[in-house]
Amino acid sequence: MEYINKYGFHALLAAMAGDIIISLLLPLFYGGYSSMKMSISALGNPQSPVRLPFNLWMLAEGLLFLVALPALHKHYAVVSGGLTNTLVAFVAAFAVGACIFTCFFSVNESKDVVTLASKIHGAGSILGFMLFLFVPLLVALLSFKSGEKPLGAICIFCFAAALIFFALFVMSDKQEFAGTFIANEGLWQRLNLVFMYLPLAIVAAENITSKA
Repeated sequence: MEYINKYGFHALLAAMAGDIIISLLLPLFYGGYSSMKMSISALGNPQSPVRLPFNLWMLAEGLLFLVALPALHKHYAVVSGGLTNTLVAFVAAFAVGACIFTCFFSVNESKDVVTLASKIHGAGSILGFMLFLFVPLLVALLSFKSGEKPLGAICIFCFAAALIFFALFVMSDKQEFAGTFIANEGLWQRLNLVFMYLPLAIVAAENITSKA
C-alpha cells in the first residue's frame, strides 16, 4: 500500500496527460478522422485503423486512475472524509465507465449505427463524464477547507469552464446546430477534459515535486 501511495500521483498524472496526448496523436494515423468534429471514442470504432492501440490505452488509463485512488484518498481524508469519499467514487466511476468500458464496448464510426456495445459504451461514458464533471468542484471545496485558497479559486474556474464545454459537447450533437461552430463535438470534448483534469493535475504535480 505504501508503494501505491508513493507512486499513485504519478499514475494519476500519467492517466490525464496520456489521455490528452493520445487523443491528439492517434488521429494522425486515422485518415478521415476529424479531431474537431468527431468524439474521442470514435477512435476505437470497429473500422478504425488505430482501434487496438486506442482500446489498449483506454484500459491502461482506467487502471491508472484506479491505482491513484489510495493516494488521492490519503491526501484528502484528513480534510474531509465525506468529500474525499465522494471524490474517490466519482474518479472511480469515470475510470470504469468512461475508460475501461470504452476498451470493451466500442461505438461505431457512424452514430446512426446503434449496437448493444455502443449502448453500453454510451451509458458508461455519460455517467462517468457527468460525475467527473464535479471533480474540480470537489477539489475546490477540499482546497478551501485546507486553506489552499489560490488552488480553490483555480478549481472553481476550471469547474465553470468544464461545465460550459460539456454543455457545448452535448449541444453539438443536436440537429439544430448541424453545420455551425457548435457542432465541433471533438473540440468541446477535448477542452472539457482539459479543464476537468487540470485541478487534479495540479494536486498530483504538487505532491510529486514535494516528495522528490
